Amino acid sequence: MCLWPATPQSAIALKSATTTIPIVFVGVADPVGIGLVQSLARPGGNITGLATFVPGQFISKQLQIIRELVPAASKVAVLSNPGNLIHRRVIADELPQAARQLGVTLPVLEATKEEELVGAFTSAAAQQADARIVFGDPITLRNAGKIAALAAQHRLPAVYLGRNYVTDGGLISYSPDYQDLWLRAGGYVGRILKGTKPAELPVEQPAKYELVINLKTAKALGLTVPPSLLATADELVE
Repeated sequence: MCLWPATPQSAIALKSATTTIPIVFVGVADPVGIGLVQSLARPGGNITGLATFVPGQFISKQLQIIRELVPAASKVAVLSNPGNLIHRRVIADELPQAARQLGVTLPVLEATKEEELVGAFTSAAAQQADARIVFGDPITLRNAGKIAALAAQHRLPAVYLGRNYVTDGGLISYSPDYQDLWLRAGGYVGRILKGTKPAELPVEQPAKYELVINLKTAKALGLTVPPSLLATADELVE
């Protein structure tokens, strides 16, 4: 059996590698949309697991949060990796709808490797972006501290997918509780070892979400965190 914290690309590659070894993925977004499973309720085949999110309002929620912090923001730059299947799907389907609903423009600035991150932030500043959404990706995850420093350098309030960005100096994150996902994945492994087939275990979505705010960063950016966010925050970094 394979328990796999996967990117979309690696999950698809693993699926192609075997149709018999049970696979439990953790933290894959939109597993139906990328063809990893047939449906959430009936995954089929030898793969099941826990999704980070499914298409809907998750990215829109991040956009709403950054707008609460920066109410006047009319241009919110998006940092994405064009090689990430999920990023491409969200940009094509969900972001245009969110932009219309909130009346903002969402320029997409790309980085496929670490060396391109500086240019992506410089471009956002040159386009006079008011804030930024940083999509979750191995590139951004490995460079969380650098990204937080670039956001501070260009005075760009940013919302992230994962608390590690905020503990590294980023402003605010809204994401699934990844620790909870891993604990639940362990339960799936146990059931499969006892004889349950992966096809019989529905793909589950996050049951818990985390809102983490770095108050020191907010102060440095001259932002006042509204009481609504302070009241719902799971953690405040000072």
